[in-house]
Amino acid sequence: MIQKKERRLRELYASDPEKADAELWGRAPENISRRGFLKNSGIAALTVALSAPIPFFKNMPAGLIPAALANTSDDFEIPGKHGLVVLNDRPLNAETPPHLLDDSITPNDRHFVRNNGYPPGSAYDTDTSEWKLTIDGEVHRPLTLSLDQLKRFKLSTYALQLECGGNGRAGFNPPAKGNQWTFGAIGCARYTGVRLGDVLREAGLKDSAVYTGYYGSDLHLSGNPDKPTISRGTPIAKAMEDHTLLAWEMNGKPLPALHGYPLRVVTPGWPGSTSAKWLKRIWVRDRVHDGPKMGGTSYRVPKYNVAPGTKVPEEDMQIIESLPVKSLITQPKTRLQIKKGQTLKVKGHAWAGDRSISHMHVSYDFGATWIAASLKEPVNKYAWQDWQVDLKLPERGYYELWARATDSAGVMQPMVVPGWNPKGYLNNAMHRIAVTVV
Repeated sequence: MIQKKERRLRELYASDPEKADAELWGRAPENISRRGFLKNSGIAALTVALSAPIPFFKNMPAGLIPAALANTSDDFEIPGKHGLVVLNDRPLNAETPPHLLDDSITPNDRHFVRNNGYPPGSAYDTDTSEWKLTIDGEVHRPLTLSLDQLKRFKLSTYALQLECGGNGRAGFNPPAKGNQWTFGAIGCARYTGVRLGDVLREAGLKDSAVYTGYYGSDLHLSGNPDKPTISRGTPIAKAMEDHTLLAWEMNGKPLPALHGYPLRVVTPGWPGSTSAKWLKRIWVRDRVHDGPKMGGTSYRVPKYNVAPGTKVPEEDMQIIESLPVKSLITQPKTRLQIKKGQTLKVKGHAWAGDRSISHMHVSYDFGATWIAASLKEPVNKYAWQDWQVDLKLPERGYYELWARATDSAGVMQPMVVPGWNPKGYLNNAMHRIAVTVV
């Protein structure tokens, strides 16, 4: 009788999961959520839902939603991109599913998109003869440069990680407002341009120079051409780093329109909001920049740990700088099914803001034991690092693969979502995927 019911529920889960949930728990589908799944069911229900036993069930943390049930986003095509998932179309924001980030260098058509306004008309104009970049403020020699004049500085090409500070926002509870990024607001493309520091030295920084303020040509959602959408910057020390670029090429081609053509800043290892697109002005400030999205809770986190849902005073918020240690499983794609005895190759990338990665580990028994992965050196500073490991899962059933990186300062990724904050920034909880052995 029990086997007959389990077969029926498995068939129902394949065709109508909500109806299956309702039958399993005896309540209406609209009153059931994935978040409540483990709260209201046990191993028998999980086995039915996953269509497999769970060899290491005893190691599962209480309340954990299985990765096979948590990761349900399907690919969605948008023009000029391959397989990205659209989170918002006003403005356009789209992330890349982890399995499409397997390349060591992220292709242009698979790099995530983060916009605050609408791309300007100049982003689609191949004639840059009228385009100019202004550098002013706390400099001895204000500059107005054409693209050709910029290209007279020493050229640099680097593979650079670029990540949205809100990558992982979907994991916070209570939920934080904003685009509900999961794992894919990260990429590592190869950028060509000139060192921002060389241009600032040409302008002659005054002793009073403290911070940069970047302004792009993107259009505010209101349609007001005089209202900037976002204007962020960094301390002068970060702007002067060798790997902070004024870039006009991405992977050997002119910047795509969605990525800032004809010129952008690339500030690797810091929130992507500091890598201004469609750049038109660099205002060197004698104080911390106060442009749009530099104050309040924007790209800021509490200076101390707070309980989830806490209203934090503005004076107790601090600007995000270097991003935390993080990793991603790019192969295999979650929900893989393999045969018993088959060797499973697991691959991915790891990165750590201003730091590098020193160790990489993977677990298949919910963190009871960890297996070291081979880890490559970065191709240059601020590039993510490739890793891989071969696994043999011991018996038939449902498994989760967890990835954990450790950075050069010994800081390790947490298993759970770290420090709640009002805008859902800096979630570097371990990435996990589902694998079933049959």
